[in-house]
Amino acid sequence: MKTYRFTLEKYTSSCRHICPECKQKRCFVRYIDSEGIISFPDYIGRCNREEKCGYHFTPKQYFEQNPLDNTTTQNHMLNRKLETRLPIDHLPKTTVKESLKYYDKNYLFQYMRSQFGSIITLNVFAKYQVGTANFWKGATVFWQIDELDKVRTGKIMLYNPTTGRRVKHPHNHITWVHSILHKERYNLKQCFFGEHLLKSDTSLPIAIVESEKSAIIASCYLPQYLWIATGGKHGCFNTENFENFIGRKVVLFPDLGAIELWKLKAEQMQELGIEIIIFDYLECNATEEQIKEGYDIADFLLQIKPQEAIIQTLIESNPILQYLIEDLDLEIDMNSSSFFP
Repeated sequence: MKTYRFTLEKYTSSCRHICPECKQKRCFVRYIDSEGIISFPDYIGRCNREEKCGYHFTPKQYFEQNPLDNTTTQNHMLNRKLETRLPIDHLPKTTVKESLKYYDKNYLFQYMRSQFGSIITLNVFAKYQVGTANFWKGATVFWQIDELDKVRTGKIMLYNPTTGRRVKHPHNHITWVHSILHKERYNLKQCFFGEHLLKSDTSLPIAIVESEKSAIIASCYLPQYLWIATGGKHGCFNTENFENFIGRKVVLFPDLGAIELWKLKAEQMQELGIEIIIFDYLECNATEEQIKEGYDIADFLLQIKPQEAIIQTLIESNPILQYLIEDLDLEIDMNSSSFFP
């Protein structure tokens, strides 16, 4: 019988943890290395609430994101020091260009078009260079393009065209372009989604969210911020990448349940002299159901009808918008129905 090196923890009362996706207690099992060499982060595992959550982050996905951690022996661990000196790999810009079409078949585009109309959706997809992938029918590819306009990789995800929610059944539909292109020993260093926009207007404050979808949606509501995404709790959210924010004002918009981790990130940014604000209104005022579902700023903004023309109507329909205006020192132009920092 074939044995596997990386397996889920055997069932005991102490091996059930809080799921990083649905936040439910005692339903999450972590992966372990039977050889005891690799210690995976706490988010590598599977939620047993397959119908209501379906979260499953495998060791394979972890190694795709962190290729230098895929070690099999102690000797290979020593060789990591040499490997980290290798240049960062990139994908050709032609690969990105080829994906910037077929939007009529892109499920996320279809959903956003139903919310914002064709013109706004086309503009935001072009701005962030969001593409269409044929790996799954209707899939979206979020390209990670750095400040030098180099393509680090692309994250492929599948969304429901009606609800805009990620498709997680019968499995979590997420993969990477460099992986499906079978790039051998690809030296990946992730960057923020939308990082290529940082140089477009250095006067704009930077707003950071976790989800790529949330970044493009929030940019439609609050364009006076430059919205970028970490692409996950760990992907590129580290001190080395924070150097891009020096001299800029940064506002963090953590998902519900993630504020403590993001506070640590804020402290690291402050140590670099970055002006940082954490938007914690959602955490302080969310309902139990919203916390359970792991809402983020985009989920709240989508409760506002994008077509509303009068600012006061928007505020009455969602009081959170009033808080955004007051807390972030935005001014209101009632004639143009827009916000200005």
